[in-house]
This record gives sequence, C-alpha cells and structure tokens, in this order.
Amino acid sequence: MIGALSIARRETSALFNTPVGWVALTAFTFIGGFFFSYLIYAYFNVYQQSVGNPQEADQLSVNEFVIQNLFSNLGLIALFILPAVTMRLIAEDRRQKSIELLLTSPIGSFQIALGKFLGGMGFAMVMAGSTVPYMWFLYAFGDPDSGIVVANYVGFTLLCGTIIALGTFCSAMTENQIVAFMMTFAGGLLLWISGWFTQYMDDSALKTFVTSCSMLNHADSMGKGLLHSQDVIYFLTFIGFFLFATSQRVEALRWR
Repeated sequence: MIGALSIARRETSALFNTPVGWVALTAFTFIGGFFFSYLIYAYFNVYQQSVGNPQEADQLSVNEFVIQNLFSNLGLIALFILPAVTMRLIAEDRRQKSIELLLTSPIGSFQIALGKFLGGMGFAMVMAGSTVPYMWFLYAFGDPDSGIVVANYVGFTLLCGTIIALGTFCSAMTENQIVAFMMTFAGGLLLWISGWFTQYMDDSALKTFVTSCSMLNHADSMGKGLLHSQDVIYFLTFIGFFLFATSQRVEALRWR
C-alpha cells in the first residue's frame, strides 16, 4: 500500500507540473462557474415571476433547480475533461520507457494500477474542491438541504472514480496518449448515454440490463439525495473491474 501511495503522490504532483493539468482544472472551474452563475440567475428570475403565486413559489426549490442541475452538468464536464488527465498515467511511462523502472521494482502490479488510479483521483478531488465556493454561496444566501449536497458530492466522486479507472486502463493499453484519450472518452460516453437506447426497446431482460448499465441513471438518482446501495455498488463495481483489468495489463507488460 505504501508503494501505491508513493505512486499516487508522484502522479498527482506530475499532473500539476504539466500544462494539461492546469488547463483541465481551469476549464472545469470556468465552465462550472458559468453553469452555477447561470443557474443562480435563472433561479432568481423564476422566483421573481412566481412571487404573485405563493403556491408556485413554495414549490420552487434551490435543491432541485440549482444543486441537482449543477452537479449533473459538472458530471458531464468531467466526462470531457478527465480523459485528458488520465491519458498520460501509464501511456507516458510506456512511451518514455520509464515503466521499466516500475515493472522491475518490488511493487506489485495491482499496487501500480491502484497508485495510478489514486493519482488521478487526487486531481479529481482538487476539481471537486473548486466547487466549494458555490456551496458557501448557497448556504450564505439560501437554505440548501445538506443531505442532497452530500449525496451529490458522493455521486460526483464516484462518477469521477469510474471515469478515472476506465482512463487508467485505456492508458495502460497503448503508448499513444491521444488514442488513450479517445478510448476513455468513447467508453465513458457509452456508459453515460446507454440508457437512452432503452426507449426503443421492448420490456425485456436486455432493456433492464442496459438501463442498469447507464451511468447517468445512477448519477441522477444520487443527485436527488438518494444514496441507494445499488447505485454505490454500480460505481464501485466498475472501478474495481477496471482496476483489476489494469493490473492484469501491467502484469502482462511485466512478463513481455
């Protein structure tokens, strides 16, 4: 475990020593700030229009109108940005041949995969931390539901973890970072939109399976403040699977 943490610390530092890391963080902060500002502006406009209708004003909730929509958009932004962060995790080491140092070290293949994954998660936590001022603003001038806020942060973290685990695996499959980026983005997008295909399916086991594979469905459920075990298990299953697959790929490189 110490080896994995050492790799994670190195990878997180490396991300902030390259322009890609800072560009990704700036893009996430800027676009996230834009969506938050727009949602706040739209919320106050709708609130002012509903002043003459007390019943409509009572139904207007900052939790549904701002928080849920904000984190839904942040998840979509992460789907575009995180592949650029993960594409270098292993592919860069393979291109520079520095992966040989890790493969000949006493660190196990799973620890290498876990360390790379945790390095990407360290960056994702910085991304999540950049949204704290939004919550401070809502608590200072409103009354958001803390349960919904926590559930959205948990859902966002698990969603980022799934994309990063997928990206780590894709990065281990190739020396080309652009190929790793495209593989991660395509895989993440497929998981995101898979639920859309079910509207053209008849009720069947296949439709149930495809619906259960939709990342968007599980993320939306947690966005409503519902921390169901099946949603948490969904994300943890994908994270565990891709970490295992990455460790097997690293083991194959070790014996190549």
